[in-house]
Amino acid sequence: MIKHHPQPELLVSHANGDLPLSMAIAVSAHCALCETCREQLALLTEQAANSALNPDGAHAHAANHTDQESIHTAHIEAENTQATNVPVMDIDAMLAQIMAQPAATDVPSNAPLDVQVKQQHYTVPSVFRQHLARPWQILGKVSRMRFDVDEMNTRASLLHIDAQGEIPQHTHKGYELTLLLAGAFSDLNGDYVPGDFIVLDSQHHHSPKTVDGCLCYTVLDAPLHFTKGLSKLLNPIGELIY
Repeated sequence: MIKHHPQPELLVSHANGDLPLSMAIAVSAHCALCETCREQLALLTEQAANSALNPDGAHAHAANHTDQESIHTAHIEAENTQATNVPVMDIDAMLAQIMAQPAATDVPSNAPLDVQVKQQHYTVPSVFRQHLARPWQILGKVSRMRFDVDEMNTRASLLHIDAQGEIPQHTHKGYELTLLLAGAFSDLNGDYVPGDFIVLDSQHHHSPKTVDGCLCYTVLDAPLHFTKGLSKLLNPIGELIY
């Protein structure tokens, strides 16, 4: 069962279209895997749409009531100034023209996608559709597909860890979001299943391990800081490898 979910503020921001691409992908993918958050997001999206379509509903209603006579007068004056030969829109002809257009052949599908890395196949949510053409970068048991999100220092990637793989113990100079897409991993904070949405920062140390392998979506806004063993030698070049 999924135990880690986006904060409510993230769902609200996503419904309002305010999240950067990297985080919007994460929230969308989580909601594809989590029925609870998917239902919450649908409700928030409906509320956001209603607000956008009628942002001043109550105020407009009051103004319409108090100014009804002025609006009616203005409408009559506008009608009197219109030319009498303005053509009337033929709704039936317009609809017929629309229906005569050829059917779209590239309608996006919401079906899950297949991702292959090191002869392993995984299924991921359709939100990744536009980002899976990039190459995998492989370092030992860890493989990464970097996405092009164009967000200054933010890095978004698919991260694959082979069976019996481990990320060396580290903390974070900024924040690290990990959305587990397939498989399982664990660290000193617990065990994780597909759909878990984990956000860590400089207050957390961990060393993720996986028994059978896993695929994650990760977002970082600063390099990892390794805290144990030979991996600390990577810290001086952290800006290049995160």
